[in-house]
Amino acid sequence: MSIRLGDIAPDFEQDSNEGRIRFHEWLGDSWGVLFSHPADFTPVCTTELGFTAKLKDQFAQRNVKAIALSVDPVDSHIKWIDDINETQSTAVNFPILADADRKVSELYDLIHPNANDTLTVRSLFVIDPNKKVRLTITYPASTGRNFNEILRVIDSLQLTDEHKVATPANWQVGDEVVIVPSLKDEEEIQRRFPKGYRAVKPYLRLTPQPNR
Repeated sequence: MSIRLGDIAPDFEQDSNEGRIRFHEWLGDSWGVLFSHPADFTPVCTTELGFTAKLKDQFAQRNVKAIALSVDPVDSHIKWIDDINETQSTAVNFPILADADRKVSELYDLIHPNANDTLTVRSLFVIDPNKKVRLTITYPASTGRNFNEILRVIDSLQLTDEHKVATPANWQVGDEVVIVPSLKDEEEIQRRFPKGYRAVKPYLRLTPQPNR
């Protein structure tokens, strides 16, 4: 199945290095980052999982839980984690799903036959506390993910959920944001954005980032 933005993330129950995972129950009221890997003991994935472990505090500040997936079994994951911890100078602190039966891979459309008949592609999903998919990114197997960009998108999603704003190109936390075009009432604009705004065009109004 193809998963689109706004869809409810498919629920599942699957084994992991941290035991049996019931996905929606495991997420609770947190945001989630679910990301897949072509296989255990692959070089790019080893760096990605190590970097994700180092982001534990950054994810916690944003109420985000990370969970990875590989089609290899749990015993393979456990051996691989030893390598990750050793080579990346960290300690893996999140579950890695063991999707040997391809159940989750099929639910999330992670096997693309034109890329590889058996291995999952390098996909990532950001899921909000309502279990809705808010971001999907798919990379080729040869290209590691930019986790700084993933954090940036989560910051944008959380900010824009709270305020009637959007974030412009290359936005970073603290930069100006865009007042959404649907907001027309000047009294409401002044109440929401007491620091004022500048209208580059009637449809492009920039204001300092509201407090989160």
